[in-house]
Amino acid sequence: MPAGSSPKRERQYEHIKAGLKKRGRSEDKAEEIAARTVNKERARSGEAKEKSRTSTDDISSGRRGGLRSHSGSKGRTKEQLYNEAKNKNIKGRSKMTKAQLEKAVGR
Repeated sequence: MPAGSSPKRERQYEHIKAGLKKRGRSEDKAEEIAARTVNKERARSGEAKEKSRTSTDDISSGRRGGLRSHSGSKGRTKEQLYNEAKNKNIKGRSKMTKAQLEKAVGR
């Protein structure tokens, strides 16, 4: 998070990062996505000094996430499912297809 961020944005960043890590994203990727999301929200609310047109004119990240969540084939990636299977110590996961991983870890 950028220096001088508000406590609210710090909590938002940590919450997003924790959720992404729970879903199997790597630490670096979770940090990147969380930072981008929080920065976009800062721009939309006028907290940021600089902002892009897409940050302010596009739909909010919360709305976008809600539209994309649990939408059939756009669910978790095979890598995310594999990482969850690894955390659950499921045997034979390296040879499983995405569908088999989904079934093994449970939906």
